[in-house]
Amino acid sequence: MRSNREDGLVTDIEVTAAAELEIRPPKQRRSREAWNRVLDAGVAILEEGGYEAFTIAAVCERASVAPPAIYARTTSKDALFLAVYEHGIARLRLEQDRLAEGRRWEGLAPPHLVRAVVAETVWICLRNQAFLRAVVLISAAHPEVRRRGSRYSQELGELFAGALRAALSQVTHPDADAAVRSCFGTVFAAAIIRVAYGPAFATPTPVDDDAFVAQLGETAARYLVGRPAD
Repeated sequence: MRSNREDGLVTDIEVTAAAELEIRPPKQRRSREAWNRVLDAGVAILEEGGYEAFTIAAVCERASVAPPAIYARTTSKDALFLAVYEHGIARLRLEQDRLAEGRRWEGLAPPHLVRAVVAETVWICLRNQAFLRAVVLISAAHPEVRRRGSRYSQELGELFAGALRAALSQVTHPDADAAVRSCFGTVFAAAIIRVAYGPAFATPTPVDDDAFVAQLGETAARYLVGRPAD
């Protein structure tokens, strides 16, 4: 049945497109092992050469599988790329979950809490910068990657805000929640620019990663709770 955006539904074309991006999951153990090698190989290729290096032939060679092993799961390069993208993002999400470990933040004074949460958030990006660089750069020309990236970024923002919940009473802004979300937007944007374009892109005097993280943490602490480093 054909529908339109105004109805809040999707068109037949969109349904077909979505179906073409689906991955048929492997059922047998050997097939699952081969598919995992494919996904790992795809992530490695993106990290080393970016989207330009990502081809089905390159993935097959890197994973030591024949093309039928991929075509049994999907029929297009784009579907394979998105499966690899999700595989890489899953690794990041495991790291992001550390922000939800409330015990890590217990007992920290608000300024120290802000710096610690900012540091954890930024280091997630920096530790995975090779993968993130590839997907951030292609997202400008790939609407589906941009859509998924936006959703995952917002998830990270929610974790960031949740980790700072204990400091809300000390936030020196009328709307503490809005201030925390604005802070995340600034921190995340700075981290992603550095990841995508390098440390010298936005400043004539680049600093190393440790100094970058410390400076962002201090900026965030001063903005949210108005206290310099002890």
